[in-house]
Amino acid sequence: MLVAAAVCPHPPLLVPELAGAAAAELDDLRAACAAAVGSLRDAGADAITVVGGANGTAAYGADAAGCLAPWGADVRTGGGEPVLPLSLTIGRWLLERERVEATGFQAIAFDAPSRECAALGRRLADEAGRTALLVMADGSARLTEKSPGHLDPRAEPYDRMIVEALARAEVPELDAAEAAELWVQGRAALQVLRGLGKGLRAEVLYDDAPYGVGYFVARWTV
Repeated sequence: MLVAAAVCPHPPLLVPELAGAAAAELDDLRAACAAAVGSLRDAGADAITVVGGANGTAAYGADAAGCLAPWGADVRTGGGEPVLPLSLTIGRWLLERERVEATGFQAIAFDAPSRECAALGRRLADEAGRTALLVMADGSARLTEKSPGHLDPRAEPYDRMIVEALARAEVPELDAAEAAELWVQGRAALQVLRGLGKGLRAEVLYDDAPYGVGYFVARWTV
């Protein structure tokens, strides 16, 4: 059963070594992520799995490593040869900051159908007696004129729909084609959480778009 979940974004700039002089701009976001990740540690879960979008679906063991060198700094998470995609690398980095150990890492293809994502979520929730999930998910990158994907008027209400649902311990069904148009990299990872929040208390800890990309942090707890 799912006893806790956290949703955090995965921008490389979350790591101070990559943000450089602008690192302080995301201090509030880092603090919110720390609080959300801490709730997973406090839930007394038997298993903590990190879920994030990637080019393909794949499972990785607890010792899987990641590296942020392609994004500008040789920051490593875990030992061994880096194999984790960006979303899971940032997820592991967040866990290590809070001294939380994951039991596994799960990548889900960005274009995976919602039913496939939801089925994966149910499987992860049933694998251990008490399960916690750290879901790495960015919102739209088309919220402003200066966004990476420039402004799309559909982006703000789309992200608002997600945040309002997370505040109810819910995840709306998100269309893969629309998410691609709005540059929403977190759609598939969020869909893994869909239907798993029943009976959990929800709290949104952060909701902003400092660089024209939707970043939100939420936690679900018993």
